[in-house]
Amino acid sequence: MAIIDAYESPEHHSNVGYFAAMVRLARVDGPINREEEMVLKRLAFKLDISREEVKIIWKHPERYPLIPPYGLEDRIERLHELFAIIYADDEVDEEERKLIFKYAIGLGFSNKRANREIEKCIKTMQRSMEPDE
Repeated sequence: MAIIDAYESPEHHSNVGYFAAMVRLARVDGPINREEEMVLKRLAFKLDISREEVKIIWKHPERYPLIPPYGLEDRIERLHELFAIIYADDEVDEEERKLIFKYAIGLGFSNKRANREIEKCIKTMQRSMEPDE
């Protein structure tokens, strides 16, 4: 039995699936860079995922399905966190955009709502990167 299977909490299983999705997303444009790794480590801590679990997930993130949270606010928050990973290198390429769209659909958003939320994320990240005047 895998360590992750020892946790019976549906919330923990959801968190593990979400973290695995983040790892897959970080890898979409090549090896995980330092900024992405820092974000992932903070996220693992926030989601109460142990170091041992992180090691297992890091090696095989495809083994863990994305289990979306029930509440709309939680789904929006997860989408924004996913977006922070892909924007860690200050750009969103086409492959990353396709993947974040798939995750938005996986989180339960309609096509139209997914595109709208992704555009909000892009604008928010761009504003946060602008120098203060």
